Amino acid sequence: MEGPVYLDSSAIVKRYVKEPGSQAVRALYLKAYAGDVELAFSLWNVGEVLGALARAARLGRLSSTRYAVARARFIAETRRLLRLRAAVAVPVRSRVLRESWRLVESRGLYEADALQLASAKYVGARRLVTGDRLLHDVAVEEGLEGVYVG
Repeated sequence: MEGPVYLDSSAIVKRYVKEPGSQAVRALYLKAYAGDVELAFSLWNVGEVLGALARAARLGRLSSTRYAVARARFIAETRRLLRLRAAVAVPVRSRVLRESWRLVESRGLYEADALQLASAKYVGARRLVTGDRLLHDVAVEEGLEGVYVG
């Protein structure tokens, strides 16, 4: 198996909220369960995904019931993937932060996006999956295969 496939927060949200790109993300999760790919994400993603789900509920994109289901599924599935070793959670280490700062200054990325790219590089990901066009483009410039699922 090659290096892991890194999912940024926008890609992970597509697993739990149906929107453009959701099918591509679903396919990656199914491949992870089959043992064909290892997924990776930063521990930072957990808070970002929970925040995105809560924001969708506040804006009326998710009912309170759908929010509760999406939140519970996200937490349970993340734990399951980690337990099965079908996913790796990248810790926020000083080395990752230093690389993200470089990306903020040199590439004009928002800090959270820079952290995603730095985490992908840290874990040796071959692909970065994102719903953010700028992050995709910078990932390609930084030598990763970017997959845009917007």
